[in-house]
Amino acid sequence: MDNQTRVVAVTGGSRGIGEAITRRLAASGYAVLIGYRADQATAETLAAELRSQGNMASAHAVEVTEPDSLEAFLDAADCLGPLSGVVANAAAVRAVGPLATLDPAQVRHDIEVNLLGPLLTCRAAALRLQPNQGSIVLLGSAATTSGSPGTYVHYAAAKAGVSTLTVGLSKELAPSGVRVNCVEPGTIWTDFHLDPDRPAKVAATIPLGRAGHPHEIAGAVAWLLSDDAAYTTGAVLRIAGGL
Repeated sequence: MDNQTRVVAVTGGSRGIGEAITRRLAASGYAVLIGYRADQATAETLAAELRSQGNMASAHAVEVTEPDSLEAFLDAADCLGPLSGVVANAAAVRAVGPLATLDPAQVRHDIEVNLLGPLLTCRAAALRLQPNQGSIVLLGSAATTSGSPGTYVHYAAAKAGVSTLTVGLSKELAPSGVRVNCVEPGTIWTDFHLDPDRPAKVAATIPLGRAGHPHEIAGAVAWLLSDDAAYTTGAVLRIAGGL
């Protein structure tokens, strides 16, 4: 099966790391379904750009904490072809600061998006992916080992759950030949940060001396989806400049 017959759905696929993943997959010949939560214009513009370059691409709204929305999102992949890959990239942080100061409602929101969202995304994908060809890549975080004290320990805890989900689900789906892996980015230059200067501020704490760029994460995701990673499942790949 060549990449032109392979469809990959990417949640949060129109901005930041998700956009870089979408572009990398399209450049590799995959048909891509771009998931977005609210910014339809950005997602549709990206899809149109990719189509103008000769790629198969479409955009579809998805709320990753809602099972029905996820089902509708993956239904949209049928317009492109059989689903062979899902990238659970959607993430969000509203609550930032010491845990004791955070609004419980915002903490709940962040945990739902960053842990329940990937769980439900995997649930929806599990029965749809092509046997012996399907692949799920989850986006975790290097915060799983630092714990992000004073910043967002709840987010780090949720991402630690994503790492554990990767290991368990990889074993659960292995009999069907569906692979499950995880990429854990470090600090990356995107608009994910409430403080836009945070990547520069933490650069000195990173062994390589700099924050990363979205395309450096996209390459790892593309490899895990590819045939070169056919014997790789249950892996948690840290892309964090040495952290």
